[in-house]
Amino acid sequence: MSDVRYPFTAIVGMADLRLGLLLNAVSPAVGGVLVRGEKGTAKSTMVRALAGLLPSIATVDGCRFACDPAGPDPQCPDGAHDGGASSRRPAELVELPVGVSEDRIVGSLDLERALSEGVKAYEPGLLARAHRGVLYIDEVNLLQDHVVDLLLDAAAMGRSYVEREGVSVRHAARFLLVGTMNPEEGELRPQLLDRFGLTVEIAATREPVERAEVVRRRLSYDADPAAFADRFAAEERALAERITAARELLPRVELTDAALRQITAVCAAFEVDGLRADIVMARTAVALAAWAGRTEVLAEDVRKAAELALPHRRRRNPFDAPGLDEEQLDRVLEEHAEPEPEEPQEPEEDPDPEGGPEGEGPEGDGPPDGGPDGGGGGAPEPSGQDGPDGPPAEVTDGPAPDDSPAPQPVPLQPPSPARETAPVAAGDPYRTRLFAVDGTGRGAQGRRSPAETDSGHTIRARRPRGRLARLHLSATLRAAAPHQLARGRSSRALVLHKDDFREQVRQGRESNLVLFVVDASGSMAARQRMTAVKGAVLSLLMDAYQRRDKIGMITFRGAGAELALPPTSSVEVGAARLESLPTGGRTPLAAGLLRAHEVLRVERLRDPDRRPLLVVVTDGRATGARDAVAQSHRAAGLLAGQGVASVVLDCESGPVRLGLARTLADRLRATAVTLDELRADGVASLVRDSRGGGHRGEHRPTVSASASASASASASASRKAA
Repeated sequence: MSDVRYPFTAIVGMADLRLGLLLNAVSPAVGGVLVRGEKGTAKSTMVRALAGLLPSIATVDGCRFACDPAGPDPQCPDGAHDGGASSRRPAELVELPVGVSEDRIVGSLDLERALSEGVKAYEPGLLARAHRGVLYIDEVNLLQDHVVDLLLDAAAMGRSYVEREGVSVRHAARFLLVGTMNPEEGELRPQLLDRFGLTVEIAATREPVERAEVVRRRLSYDADPAAFADRFAAEERALAERITAARELLPRVELTDAALRQITAVCAAFEVDGLRADIVMARTAVALAAWAGRTEVLAEDVRKAAELALPHRRRRNPFDAPGLDEEQLDRVLEEHAEPEPEEPQEPEEDPDPEGGPEGEGPEGDGPPDGGPDGGGGGAPEPSGQDGPDGPPAEVTDGPAPDDSPAPQPVPLQPPSPARETAPVAAGDPYRTRLFAVDGTGRGAQGRRSPAETDSGHTIRARRPRGRLARLHLSATLRAAAPHQLARGRSSRALVLHKDDFREQVRQGRESNLVLFVVDASGSMAARQRMTAVKGAVLSLLMDAYQRRDKIGMITFRGAGAELALPPTSSVEVGAARLESLPTGGRTPLAAGLLRAHEVLRVERLRDPDRRPLLVVVTDGRATGARDAVAQSHRAAGLLAGQGVASVVLDCESGPVRLGLARTLADRLRATAVTLDELRADGVASLVRDSRGGGHRGEHRPTVSASASASASASASASRKAA
């Protein structure tokens, strides 16, 4: 791979992304930019190219935190830098890998040296390296939540705090924060979206000429990166000089009261939460004016700032796509625009008292007789008029009125193998009960099932596995205490060996793979029933979003089962697939369960630490073959034998119920809940999985005793009321 970066000015199109990055280069106080777009749209290429345009920075020699010699950080861990030597270097681009740990971001303390030698040895992290440069996070939506919180807090405060084991370290961390993401792989939480100053949506151009130019330039760069960069060197220098000039002009830009009123009016009209949007819009509008070489913010700056700063702050639930109503934006800006000063008007001449010009009547309305040519009082009658009674009957060339029309041929439709019902809308989502996999896992951090994680409460101590990161102090002292006499301890200092160290084991929550198996057959086709079923699945999807799960969806109907949604982190795609789901045909329940078994087998190979939770949405019926019920029971036994934690959402309705879904749940060793029991506010306690004991053991989620009692009491009350 070449060390020569692809030139920023060589990238074709994507004007909004280009502008958003340049505005942050002019004013890092804008708060960074989040780039949302499909794969293969040069998001990473443009961000990396931006670093080459940033002005070089002066740093204190020997400072690991890139302190500015003109204003060094008084709290710099490397000490005060009064009068120290300095030098210049390019602004650094620091890329954050998806699997980065908290210690790698904020830095870490060498605990072994601290305890053995009695020195505070602090190793700076990536935030220190990114100070006064660019911090780039590719696939920011795949980072763990607590890692993203650290990054955004540092970006907002301009300082990183390390508080561990009684040692406090603080250092400056001001950087241009850029995150890229593919929405198909999952969304960021709205709270995290709000911490990015600007957001830009990009997509590959559909114009063949532009696409050809993109390919042509990329092939030219791959063939000779240095020669390709030389072609754009002059444009790169001019753009870098413009950034420097805009930075120098920025302090002199005036944000007028009129522009500020427009900014606050727009934010209020779009009902954004908090005041961060107002501040970001103000900073962006000022940066836009500086970029244009002006010293005053205009209405066009406010409008563009709203387009960049507000779309991602308009989301009200996880399934809302970021967006902005441009007509509403224009209306608000116009209503709160500063009125233009009125120009003095010259007095009008008195009208002619005799009326209009010669030939007109006193009122000036036309000829005296009222007609256009003075010939009468109205328009001339059309030709063909047969008298005062109106026009004669219309003459046509068609058949007489009593003739019968010729019969029209009826198009033949091919016979449908199974009657299909059009998709129905889902009911309103609601808060559901919690389903969790039993035992303690080791999957990615989330909010569903118990697991060993980097954050959480400490449950025990163990010998370090690799580099010591979180010291368990009391366990370390207990391990070293019995050996002090043998080690010749002669002072109050404790004699520690490497084998004495113990690290903390913390328990938090992990995310799971929630695989939905949805019955879309004719037995589910009743409109009210399917609306309720889709509302329940949509509610479970929202729950999976909030708990940071991966989701997948299998539907079965007609002749077989289909993987409607491969496992992904994007619950938005899952909601869209659910909304367009048609119903009809037979009920191949066994095919749906076998397809689930195959999907889980493949996912277990891809990510063995992510434990699955199977949610089967069905009324329990199985048709399509003579032994369809027996086949479905065998498929259920196969999943149960693999230890798959399962929940059966019983969709059976009506006065007479066969209990088929409950029988299926027994075969799966799963919990069966009805649509009414799914709501969290209908049960006193949460649903927890039990029985299984371990990461690879047998799992059978069951309703806890208090939940069962509450459900039974609720059912009994319903029967009495009926």
